[in-house]
Amino acid sequence: MHKGKMEEDVKLQRENEKLKVKADASPEISHLISVSEFSCHCCYDILVNPTTLNCGHSFCRHCLALWWVSSKNNECPECREKWEGFPKVNILLRDAIEKLFPDDIEQRKEDIQQNSDVAHSLEAFQKHGNDQTYAPPNVRRINPRGGGFFSGVLTALTCVAVVLLGYHWSSREYEDDLLVHKPVAKWTPEEVILWLKQLGPWASLYRERFLLVNGRLLLTITDEDFTKTPYHIENSSHRKAIIMELERVKTLGVKPPQNLWEYKAVNPGKSLFLLYALKSSPRLSMLYLYLFDYTEIFLPFIYTVCPVQEDEYEDTITKLLDLKDPTWKQWREFIVKYSFLPYQLIAEFAWDWLEIHYWTSRFIIVNAMLLSVLELFSLWRLWSRRELKTIPQRMWSHFWKVSTQGLFVAVFWPIIPQFVCNCLFYWALYFNPIINIDLVVKEVRRLETQVL
Repeated sequence: MHKGKMEEDVKLQRENEKLKVKADASPEISHLISVSEFSCHCCYDILVNPTTLNCGHSFCRHCLALWWVSSKNNECPECREKWEGFPKVNILLRDAIEKLFPDDIEQRKEDIQQNSDVAHSLEAFQKHGNDQTYAPPNVRRINPRGGGFFSGVLTALTCVAVVLLGYHWSSREYEDDLLVHKPVAKWTPEEVILWLKQLGPWASLYRERFLLVNGRLLLTITDEDFTKTPYHIENSSHRKAIIMELERVKTLGVKPPQNLWEYKAVNPGKSLFLLYALKSSPRLSMLYLYLFDYTEIFLPFIYTVCPVQEDEYEDTITKLLDLKDPTWKQWREFIVKYSFLPYQLIAEFAWDWLEIHYWTSRFIIVNAMLLSVLELFSLWRLWSRRELKTIPQRMWSHFWKVSTQGLFVAVFWPIIPQFVCNCLFYWALYFNPIINIDLVVKEVRRLETQVL
């Protein structure tokens, strides 16, 4: 028993020595560390909820909020280096300060709570941070050296575009040689063959019969002449298609546009408007085509994306040249796609032109797919933030924005150089897919970050 008592005395002695060491060390630590060591460089008082920026400087949370509200700049109040993302409280530093100086922290918090400006600033600052978390991440956060793979590709393609557009500007007389600008009476036999060939693959059957026909002779051909030698077109549907197209040529005096480049040459303003409008506001653009360009554009569009099933190939040719009002079945299919997948309609229309515009159609299809994905991401953000109720208001604001931009372009269109229009046209056609790929990648990375 005496031995056990001695062991207990030794343990008590050791614990007392430890407590003594701690008691001796506390005054030493308090003596070495003062409040000034943890002072904010904005208010020059002890740090409350210290927030550390990318540059390494720390400030009170409310001081940083007051600075942001007054300056609206994402930069350090001390060294002016811009911060990335949204600054968060340095938990380790906060806990250390609260343990070392609990009385000072409590006094500071009471003073802060009595200031209403601080509360409003903190609320606005936090709202800004919430918006930042839902926005696409900054490119510099993904790659500190800037750019990324797709940005590099975009830069290279931009340089190529400048060269191509410079060449296009130096040889812009090529557009004047298109048949859509040249009177029919001045067509050569080769141009008559080109006009016939663009009616469809079936027209190549009659190429040799038009080898000696120029524009003047073409205007004199009647319906009966197509049933006689040397033309002798036995197929009634083919004959009707050629006669209907010839009537259009006689009425216009030139060849009507039948592909993207010819339409752009005849309607440079409308083609640029439709290209940008279909990209940013596909539903409004299709509604515009229905109201103001029903026969020339909307009918061919709806017959392409919502075709009528035909057993005879010849009937399809006739219907494409003499379009009637769509059936209820076509309207039903169109309205469903129009409401939920408007970009799919654009992709289906471009798919039908693959044989004529091989690479251009592929760019349009890829861009339509990417825009559909980005639209889904936008809806997902609204749903996750419980802001679906704001969709009507956003649609109304978007409508006025697009209308204002369209009116602005229409007013200043006569003074806009054609070279600038060509730059905008080809940029939207070929470079927007690259930009949208980059945006989709950022959205996916942001979504992965939220899940993790």
